[in-house]
Amino acid sequence: MNDINKTKIRNIIDNATNGYLESNKVQELLDAALIPRAKELVISNKEEVINTIKEIGFPLVMKVVGPIHKSDVGGVKLNIKDENTALETFQTMMKINDVTGILFQPMLSGLEFFIGAKREDKFGHLILCGLGGIFIEVLKDVQYGLVPITKKEAFDMLKSLKSYKIIEGVRGQEGINQDKFTDIIVQLSALLEVAPEIFEMDMNPLLGNSDSVVAVDTRIRIEK
Repeated sequence: MNDINKTKIRNIIDNATNGYLESNKVQELLDAALIPRAKELVISNKEEVINTIKEIGFPLVMKVVGPIHKSDVGGVKLNIKDENTALETFQTMMKINDVTGILFQPMLSGLEFFIGAKREDKFGHLILCGLGGIFIEVLKDVQYGLVPITKKEAFDMLKSLKSYKIIEGVRGQEGINQDKFTDIIVQLSALLEVAPEIFEMDMNPLLGNSDSVVAVDTRIRIEK
């Protein structure tokens, strides 16, 4: 594992106010902690749409920046494949209340995961992980670990999930790169040690396949 950029992390945290971090600061934190993420650009000007599309490429995803619950306000559009749809979507989304910009990402595929963290006053930070969707909501298939978390402990968390057979790959379905998934847990653990002011953090979803695991949507809340 490579060393995280502690100076960069502390600079971001020291200059942050309580509440949810702005999207660009979230991305800077992930990069400083060496947590792989989907490429993304945030714009607020229609004239920037075409250049942004050229940089991201099709198909792409567009999400509003500002509202916390993006899906509830119609602020997520998937699998956009042409310029006209992108331009129309941009104009529609910018009219939604509290929107400050639109985030563009490549449309990625893979198995959906989540990794989260929460600060518990008496224990420090807990890291949670599991498959996304029904596995969280219905089956409550979640594993926990207390920071600091080693690579072995991260593997133990993964292997303890009821859904581990899916993670390995079952019935011809592609599994995920478990080494890279557990690397993210270890890097997140290191980030939380450097930045204990992170009150809660959600990477949901991460998308995983046999080659890579990347964070697609991340929220970070600061409480000093």
